[in-house]
Amino acid sequence: MLRSAVAVSKARLPILAVSLFVALASTAQQPAMPRSEKHEFKHEFKHEIDQLEESWRDAELKSNIAAMSALLADDYMSITASGTLQNKDQALASLRAGKTHFVSLDLSDRKVRYYGGTAIVTSIARVKGVSPEGDVAGNFRYTRVYVRDSAGKWKIVSFEASRIRESNEHKDEHK
Repeated sequence: MLRSAVAVSKARLPILAVSLFVALASTAQQPAMPRSEKHEFKHEFKHEIDQLEESWRDAELKSNIAAMSALLADDYMSITASGTLQNKDQALASLRAGKTHFVSLDLSDRKVRYYGGTAIVTSIARVKGVSPEGDVAGNFRYTRVYVRDSAGKWKIVSFEASRIRESNEHKDEHK
């Protein structure tokens, strides 16, 4: 009985191989999105992401908890410039408490890349403000990750900021 089962399995191998080949070939022949549609897709989403970046900036400057809460995904996680982790609740509590407050927050050098329903933003933020550690001033490079949720809305799922060292800071460190 075992030999007959093995014989039947061997007999089906060519059929399975041909079926797999046909399935792969048919998906490979699906037409790609025309270049003009790709451009429109990126342009439309770039405009949305640019608006969301400005909404984030305004919410941060005005300590607008409701606006910030709407921007952040429920599983949001950030790594602050001081290296601490913050989830959504912690980030909103910090904003609510005014522990860190920015008096100016200027963004530049924004680049947005798309990977399906994910947008990765890199930018430079020139900031002035206060934090629990004292005055905050300088330039920071950051990465913010947006993902489209099931309702089609972009939500921030991740953020990380790093201070950009000034040339004299780097020299002083090596003395």
